[in-house]
Amino acid sequence: MAKKPTRMDAMKQIIEQVKQELPLYESDTFVCGPEGNCIGCPKKLLEMVDSELSYWESAMSRGITPQFDEIRRFGKMCTSVRRGLVRNNIIAA
Repeated sequence: MAKKPTRMDAMKQIIEQVKQELPLYESDTFVCGPEGNCIGCPKKLLEMVDSELSYWESAMSRGITPQFDEIRRFGKMCTSVRRGLVRNNIIAA
């Protein structure tokens, strides 16, 4: 039987997946679209994810374990941001 990950491991897995799938540190994604044709601002969405991701990396390095609802909220936010980036043709579906 497979062992369930700890809350720390679960959050680390989400963070790694976010770093792989979202263009967090690519400079061309941190600019506004032409003529303001954005459906939700990709720049602001990525800044929000980056801020939350940095917070959790720092908190976990200090030994703070995320609660289940914090893991769920972070994962849900990242999923919503990914959908917004797909709508704006920043990343492929």
